[in-house]
Amino acid sequence: MRFSYNKLFKLLIDRGINKKTLREMSGISATSVAKLGKGGNVNTDVLLRICGALKCDVGDIMEFIPNPESENLEETKDGDKKTSV
Repeated sequence: MRFSYNKLFKLLIDRGINKKTLREMSGISATSVAKLGKGGNVNTDVLLRICGALKCDVGDIMEFIPNPESENLEETKDGDKKTSV
């Protein structure tokens, strides 16, 4: 399972905002922007600052992406995993 920030970068393109301007608007570091670009983990404060600067909701800038193999697994009563048919 992972998070994707592709929605953020599409929003930036749609609004004509580059990464440097986003950093200046939100007060986040270049390191945080790099982590977002790689789909890495960032502090929720970073997400809050971005949403505040862009006047949007967190769902507008990120989405949850399940692992393909986890969709095919189902947990049994004893906690073991089995492949669903």
